[in-house]
Amino acid sequence: MKQKAYARAGVDLDLGNRVKAALPQLLASTHRREVLGKVGGFGGLFALDTGKYKQPVLVSSVDGVGTKLKIAFAMDRHDTIGQDLVNHCVNDIAVLGAEPLFFLDYLGTGKLEPHVFTEIIKGFARACAENNCALIGGETAQMPGFYRKGEYDLSGTIVGVAEKSRMLNGNKTVKPGDAVIGIASSGLHTNGYSLARKIFFERMNLKPGSRVPELKNTIGDELLKVHVSYGPLVQALLNHFNSHFSTLDSQLPARAFAHITGGGFVDNIPRVLPRNCDVIIRKGSWDMLPIFQLIQSKGGVPEEDLYQVFNMGIGMVAIVAAEDSGPVLRFIRAGRHKAWIIGEVVKGRGKAALV
Repeated sequence: MKQKAYARAGVDLDLGNRVKAALPQLLASTHRREVLGKVGGFGGLFALDTGKYKQPVLVSSVDGVGTKLKIAFAMDRHDTIGQDLVNHCVNDIAVLGAEPLFFLDYLGTGKLEPHVFTEIIKGFARACAENNCALIGGETAQMPGFYRKGEYDLSGTIVGVAEKSRMLNGNKTVKPGDAVIGIASSGLHTNGYSLARKIFFERMNLKPGSRVPELKNTIGDELLKVHVSYGPLVQALLNHFNSHFSTLDSQLPARAFAHITGGGFVDNIPRVLPRNCDVIIRKGSWDMLPIFQLIQSKGGVPEEDLYQVFNMGIGMVAIVAAEDSGPVLRFIRAGRHKAWIIGEVVKGRGKAALV
């Protein structure tokens, strides 16, 4: 069969259509009853059940996974990147008390590779199902000459909902004396990869497939560990501890959450602090993952930079009333998350410091 003109130019629309034909089957696990229509329309449809809420507030976020993609390309592993993106977005809206409703993705590439596309979508579907989030649409762009061979870029948008009276606002509820609980990460999550790649592949001369004794793993597989979703845990915490309180009640048990992403402790925790409060984080108060120990010992990077670039083993921070810190900590651990009391809130100017 004669190749079409657009395909000769590098954009194979027929291939794209054949690949996308499998989407309904791949996305079946992400279906929610509120979803209308099917994937492939000009817009995704979601009928919000307003009867469940007195004052529903839609909460949205958009993100990518940065240069972690470079590790996926080098390892030719594409089944985890979609999970990373969904989970990162879920965490960003979870800190406001929102539950995820639906997710949309964007994939841009020079040439569409069917097996790569399928693996990425499987990752999206797996994470959406685990977070009870519908995957209702997306965009795949073939742009020859724009990307290096074998490379692509991803971004995703999530929309969730929160009851207005239950939305978290640490700027109004956090106060001196509150306890800071750190919840364990799985590794770098989706931040700090530009620096990590310089440390591991340039300074230490490792290859993605190099096995590192300290990690009991290859460096590539370690760097591809999936970004943890804290969304279900946060929802469970709020339902268990905050359900009988107004979010502005001075006795509110769980006062604020901070997702430790780009900017680390130093830039993320202040986003949920009042101007008259600081947070003191005590280094050494949690079990640091081996990969961060390796970065710390071999990276040649000042320690203060490490805690601003990487999560250093803490992916989410919860600020809770001091008297509730014990029960909250036990609840988190019962949910199979490692967690520690890593600091406290003191009078200050809206900053986070490490001691």
